[in-house]
Amino acid sequence: MSFTLHGLGVSSGIAIGRAMLMSHATLEVSHLTIAPRMVDKEIARFEAAMKAVKGELELMKETTEHAPAELAAFIDIHTMFLEDPELVDKPREIIRERRCNAEWALVQQMEHLVGQFEQFDDPYLRERKFDVVQVVERVIKELLGHPGRAVMKTAKGVKEEQLIVVAHDLSPADVIAFKDHRFSSFITDVGGSTSHTAILARSMAIPSIVGLETARSLIRDGEQIIVDGTRGVVIVNPDPRVLEEYQLRKNQIELERSKLKRLKTARSQTIDAVDVQLFANIELPGDVPIALEAGAEGVGLFRTEFLFLDRGDMPDEREQYEAYKKVVKGMAGRPVTIRTFDLGNDKDLRPGNNTNDRVHTNPALGRRAIRLSLAEPRMFQIQLRAILRASKYGPIKLLIPMLAHAHEIDQTLAALEQAKSSLRGEKVAFDENIQVGGMIEIPAAALAVGLFLRRLDFLSIGTNDLIQYTLAIDRSDEQVANLYDPLHPAVLMLLAHTLSMAEKVNIPVSVCGEVAGDPQFTRLLLGMGLRIFSMHPSQILEVKNRVLKADVSELAPTVRRMLRLDEPGKLREALDKLNA
Repeated sequence: MSFTLHGLGVSSGIAIGRAMLMSHATLEVSHLTIAPRMVDKEIARFEAAMKAVKGELELMKETTEHAPAELAAFIDIHTMFLEDPELVDKPREIIRERRCNAEWALVQQMEHLVGQFEQFDDPYLRERKFDVVQVVERVIKELLGHPGRAVMKTAKGVKEEQLIVVAHDLSPADVIAFKDHRFSSFITDVGGSTSHTAILARSMAIPSIVGLETARSLIRDGEQIIVDGTRGVVIVNPDPRVLEEYQLRKNQIELERSKLKRLKTARSQTIDAVDVQLFANIELPGDVPIALEAGAEGVGLFRTEFLFLDRGDMPDEREQYEAYKKVVKGMAGRPVTIRTFDLGNDKDLRPGNNTNDRVHTNPALGRRAIRLSLAEPRMFQIQLRAILRASKYGPIKLLIPMLAHAHEIDQTLAALEQAKSSLRGEKVAFDENIQVGGMIEIPAAALAVGLFLRRLDFLSIGTNDLIQYTLAIDRSDEQVANLYDPLHPAVLMLLAHTLSMAEKVNIPVSVCGEVAGDPQFTRLLLGMGLRIFSMHPSQILEVKNRVLKADVSELAPTVRRMLRLDEPGKLREALDKLNA
């Protein structure tokens, strides 16, 4: 019987193959009461299991040389949890106080920690609850005498290239096991855009869908599956007509991708000779080779908070400096825009810390990003000094996130001068003329953009948050996700106003949100006056293809007429005509 599942497409494309199911341990453990004289022995059993799993992770870390760079960081997160008092000491206390078995004590504490992570506003942080579950699952397996990685059930007589991995979730251990394989796709019940599965799929350039909820339980081993990563659709046991249609689409996509690779060295210029710069968004130094392979002209957004989030504590100045230097040297003279930490309220993200126990009504509107950096001057000075020190190795631009007030810029510039002064005193070389820019992602900043144009060297529009704040929609909330609309007239007006005002005073503006990497918006943005795009490296060549076929002199008047429309349906029709 044929049926369809819907999830979140995190890596585009189409895969057609046979299901390869991955088994996963259940965390439904028995609650046993132990004799008082057995308590110490039970605690010792728990400690031995924790030690064994930590040893496995350390050994695994040594095998990540050829795996995607981010995976080593995820292993570090798992190791961090194994050392955290909330996962090390609390279960011991539960065993002693309640005289229970180690498995049950560990699962009780896991559920407490998962509840804490679910309160985070940041999607990346919320997804770290899966790391807690995966760590506990490994320890439970050790306690039950079934250590090791998840088991894969391979369909007989099927080549690896035709296999689609179907799992409830994938841990770092699982994805490292796949590093030398050539599976056609990954699909999982849980996860989001920053899950291990998503990162691995993007690095391998294979279609992937997460958040399917019931795929692992509904799909049988060896069943034929179509994975449409672009639309987030999985078709199980497709009928011959659907299969033929998708095979044709798959062949067409592969042919187009092959053609796009020829554009890597082509100059990014429109038909009427307008130069357009295409930059890459990166999260970790390991992303640099991927950006270069895609033909990026530089880094338009280095999300430095990932240096923080992948550790769970604050990297010191030397560690930050080495990370920034690695990116700058890797880009070999191409410009690198480094955004200061775009963190939420919770400075210390180690689970169980008292600072995390506070309940914030809406962290997205609280002390985060530049607000947090200015409120924590020591943390901010460490980052500014590290960035300045790295500027000696190549062109760096400093980007300030979540601006709303002019005094935030003034205070940032004062902090930057303080960092410069301290480095001068130590006779440390840096770029004295480092450029400073601001993120336009709050409607107030877009409407009062003149305040920022008079104080900054460049602007970067973060469309993800700009849309979220303009429409009062939490883009990570499934219940209102359908209301998240880049084509809303208010969003387009804010974009157009920012670009127009900046053009009048000759201040460069880039767009670094998801809209920049979506080919359906390329011609619209060009017509609005955008000349600097920054996106995930995998999107660069497709956007470049749209740029090469565009004529700005024709697009500009058409887009001006389009912006006068205020009906969503008419705007969508106009966009379709623009791309026809």
